[in-house]
Amino acid sequence: MFAPLQNDTFLRACWRQATDYTPVWLMRQAGRYLPEYRATRAQAGSFMGLATNTDYATEVTLQPLERFPLDAAILFSDILTVPDAMGLGLSFALGEGPKFATPVRDEAAVAKLAVPDMNKLRYVFDAVTSIRKALNGRVPLIGFSGSPWTLACYMVEGAGSSDYRLVKTMMYQRPDLMHKILATNADAVALYLNMQIEAGAQAVMIFDSWGGVLADAAFHEFSLAYTERVLAQLKREHNGVKIPRLVFTKGGGQWLESMKPLDCEVLGLDWTVNLAQARARVGENGPGAKALQGNLDPNVLFANPAQIEAEVAAVLNSFGQPHTDASQTGPSHIFNLGHGINQHTPPESVEALVKAVHAHSRSMRAARL
Repeated sequence: MFAPLQNDTFLRACWRQATDYTPVWLMRQAGRYLPEYRATRAQAGSFMGLATNTDYATEVTLQPLERFPLDAAILFSDILTVPDAMGLGLSFALGEGPKFATPVRDEAAVAKLAVPDMNKLRYVFDAVTSIRKALNGRVPLIGFSGSPWTLACYMVEGAGSSDYRLVKTMMYQRPDLMHKILATNADAVALYLNMQIEAGAQAVMIFDSWGGVLADAAFHEFSLAYTERVLAQLKREHNGVKIPRLVFTKGGGQWLESMKPLDCEVLGLDWTVNLAQARARVGENGPGAKALQGNLDPNVLFANPAQIEAEVAAVLNSFGQPHTDASQTGPSHIFNLGHGINQHTPPESVEALVKAVHAHSRSMRAARL
């Protein structure tokens, strides 16, 4: 059904296999920093008009790949499609973040929650298949979802938050309600990601964007446990092809040892984490070793090209000498930002970044030969 893959560097890095260079893709790589994205969004009329239209979603997913030699595409969608399908009424005002018309704030609202009918998310699965066909084997396609905890934050707060007062109040005052929300979210996310895999996603990523706002014990009970619940239900392969699973917890650097046993292949790191130390803690070798993804500060992309190249080299050098033995697995790195790309980023900066990652990572391998 789909064309053979021409560039599998990202997937091999996920599996901790030796690669010719360090693959690179960017969180939010299809988005507002590209003028062509803004033009397509204007045509669509709204963010959800863009995300729910197969042709538009395909077009904007491929836009960054037309400009830059990235090593993976990521589905253009939003982390909040699942709670929207639960009937919470997702909307996006231009220049503002997401909002829910019907937040989940009391026992009655929690009681109504259920794993949604996946036909309500058919537009996502149709987009996955369309994008995979349009890629024509150029690079792999990543599917994704928000984590159960991150979805719960938006569901209870009704929008983004600076202090998470409402969701944390429920968590501490009525942990029974919070666990009910999280269990429903976890089962919904697992089903959603499995259907993305069936539709053509070649890797799937869980964005625990707000895990880092939790206290230590709360992170383990309300975030990590439910990420584990998702992973336990995910397909390991589809049509005989293994599907790597990636987990990114913003602010999660202090919990790397707790995340090492997760049933996934890749851990994403934000820019506060020392890559060399992360490699020693979870990414070197032995049981549970993970490929690492990250972790350039997105604001580096507002510097000049020479400074961008220097910062890229610093990240690659921090990870250290790459694994080059094709006969066995070993430490591997996928270059990315430590969070999503800023909407004001000059596209020329992304071009400088991708070129620098490919050039410097090749030179590191050549130096080892």
